Amino acid sequence: MTTADLGRGRRVGVPSTALFTDQYELTMLQAALKAGTAGRRSVFEVFTRRLPNGRRYGVVAGTGRVLDAVENFRFEPDVLAFLREKNIVDGATLDWLAGYRFSGDIWGYPEGEVYFPGSPILRVEGSFAECVLLETVILSILNHDSAIAAAASRMASAAGDRPLIEMGARRTHELAAVAASRAAYIGGFSSTSDLAAGFRYDIPTVGTSAHAFTLLHDSERDAFRAQVDSLGGGTTLLVDTYDVTEAVRTAVEIAGPELGAVRIDSGDLLLVAHRVRQQLDELGATGTKITVTSDLDEYAIASLAAAPVDAYGVGTQLVTGSGHPTASMVYKLVARAESDDPAAPLVPVAKKSTGGKTSVGGRKWAARRLDAYGVAEAEVVGTGEVPRELAGRQLLVPLAEDGEVLVREPLDVVRDRHAAARAGLPLSATQLSRGEPVIPTEYAPGPSGS
Repeated sequence: MTTADLGRGRRVGVPSTALFTDQYELTMLQAALKAGTAGRRSVFEVFTRRLPNGRRYGVVAGTGRVLDAVENFRFEPDVLAFLREKNIVDGATLDWLAGYRFSGDIWGYPEGEVYFPGSPILRVEGSFAECVLLETVILSILNHDSAIAAAASRMASAAGDRPLIEMGARRTHELAAVAASRAAYIGGFSSTSDLAAGFRYDIPTVGTSAHAFTLLHDSERDAFRAQVDSLGGGTTLLVDTYDVTEAVRTAVEIAGPELGAVRIDSGDLLLVAHRVRQQLDELGATGTKITVTSDLDEYAIASLAAAPVDAYGVGTQLVTGSGHPTASMVYKLVARAESDDPAAPLVPVAKKSTGGKTSVGGRKWAARRLDAYGVAEAEVVGTGEVPRELAGRQLLVPLAEDGEVLVREPLDVVRDRHAAARAGLPLSATQLSRGEPVIPTEYAPGPSGS
């Protein structure tokens, strides 16, 4: 595969994902193979018992990356050699792993949809052996991406119609930065500074200059002149390296009143933005936009709602989930057959323990009940037959069948889906004050499905 191929396809080849796992998944497999239970039909579900403290809703993100990871879950010769050398599993298990291909089914909430405590966000069905191995890679993707998308969604709500730029690549792992940019775009951001994310996912990219470029030159005027000569008058000039007032004056002198934008990266952003807007207007640069950066989060963005700001650039707080870097999702076995017989009925199973870690057994469906105004009023989760009045409101959709991925969606489709899902929630969903989930999760009575 060449670089040109990667660019055209927008799908970057990655090494096997088989070792993105915890060792106990392989030792469970070995023991189950020896016990003769590894082939039992099983159902695993991904859900969270609670939302991060104070959050009103969650955002499903990372589903497309999960499907890619499942496709690439292959135990290649060098991986098998490592497992053999470290004596992690026995020879019989290595032989089984050599032919591993996920052949089961995956259902889940469409990417971009919102979720609540107990929502069966993803359902993985197949033999115990093939499903149990996927736990860690699925959770690592969904926990990270959903946390970032939820933070992005809150920031997008706070920003209103003003665009948001993702610029957190320098604040996280280099690969996590690409995933974070993708999740941020789903949550409502409009562009990224990360070229790897632009290349892989076709997210619009932006960027002009940092303080280093100004400091490189003998004067701020020289730096602005060099940037405008290279990038044109529509560029964005960084005006807070020295004196903001003088920088704005110089920027307009050099670029003219058609200067694209100025960026403010420090100080009292509310006060400085008002002063800069007034100065730009007095200089005739009425169309020049103001972009602000500097450790923004959803609260800082909301505080700038009345400021003459045209765009926000967000880094650290976005890629760390704005204080909640994980969605606390779990991957639990909820049903399994009593034998290897494909026709054997499923038996619901669930962990029973104290400390808030109980779960509900049985293969589940989920539907969102609406009120008379078409606004969501409850997340209904159940097993068995779906009530007739909820049949048209079911949330889970098929994502993979017999190991073959069924869904490949452009990110713009996912992004639009999230905007629509968020708009369908009660208005209090967008409040930044701490509160309970904006709609309750209700469990419908019924027998376990098979």
